[in-house]
Amino acid sequence: MKTPKSILKARETFEEYGKKAYEEALAVVSKEKFGYAPVREALLYFMRHCWRNYQHAALVSLACESVGGDPEATRRVGASLVLLTGAADIHDDIIDQSEIKNRRPTVLGKYGKDMALLIGDALLVEGYALLNDACTGFPEEKARKIQELVKDGFFELGCAEAEEADLDSKWNVEPETYLNIMKRKAAVAETAIRLGVILGNGSLEEIEALGRYGKTLAILVNIRDEFVDVFEPEELRSRVENECLPLPILYVFQNNDLRNKITSQLKRANVSAREISKVAHIVVAAEEVQPLKNEVARISQVAYESLNYVRNDETAIKLAQLLKAATEKIW
Repeated sequence: MKTPKSILKARETFEEYGKKAYEEALAVVSKEKFGYAPVREALLYFMRHCWRNYQHAALVSLACESVGGDPEATRRVGASLVLLTGAADIHDDIIDQSEIKNRRPTVLGKYGKDMALLIGDALLVEGYALLNDACTGFPEEKARKIQELVKDGFFELGCAEAEEADLDSKWNVEPETYLNIMKRKAAVAETAIRLGVILGNGSLEEIEALGRYGKTLAILVNIRDEFVDVFEPEELRSRVENECLPLPILYVFQNNDLRNKITSQLKRANVSAREISKVAHIVVAAEEVQPLKNEVARISQVAYESLNYVRNDETAIKLAQLLKAATEKIW
């Protein structure tokens, strides 16, 4: 399936605004001296091959620019988010037992659970140390706000992921319960946008409005990923075996006839890609998924309205393009 132009454009924007922060994060990790060589090898494997995360740093940079600030001033704060989100990703892989992701071994899959846990811990330490270092050049009140925002955002993410882990392998989950968890998992993207507005010296009104944009964008991306997992055989098998079922399937399960039909397919020992494709098309066409589609439309409108607070017209266009990429051909 051909990648939509909007998604390709979004990737370009994320790289344009987030690459320098990613490179800063990689440089910080690369400079560390480790007494045990495999630790360094695993860290660099993750950073170079598994975690080219430009997105969160780019959101900080774009938000700063959106209120008239200098995007370059966000680089080190953005780099700290690269490391902190990387730690969260590794720990999430351990919880979900994800040994392969994007057709590449995760740190868990390549180096094992113990090493993955330690690498995740190392990135947490590096990330918070870098954030603290970045804040030393800011006025005391601004530094305090930044550190509290990051703490609160990652606490919210951790609590949401803990609740999500409790749903693993359960097939009777209410879709609204899982949707609420996904909304809470958007906390770090919201944090990134708020950080950028603060670094750009934006007003409280701008912090709140653009924070809503960041949260909504992340929710839309999460929902898109849920639909994508329905169509991806490997991902769907992993979700069936180790995690919560994709959100659209939970909505369809409200129809007992469709639930029985899909369950009989998913519980088979060797489900073919063709059979999974049939399941996916049943899910997308089901009337029970319409409330989720309505929610996507509703929150998308909220995010677009938030862009009225962007001072820089070119940045507003880029932020709108990110929304388009999150919703185009979502089902």
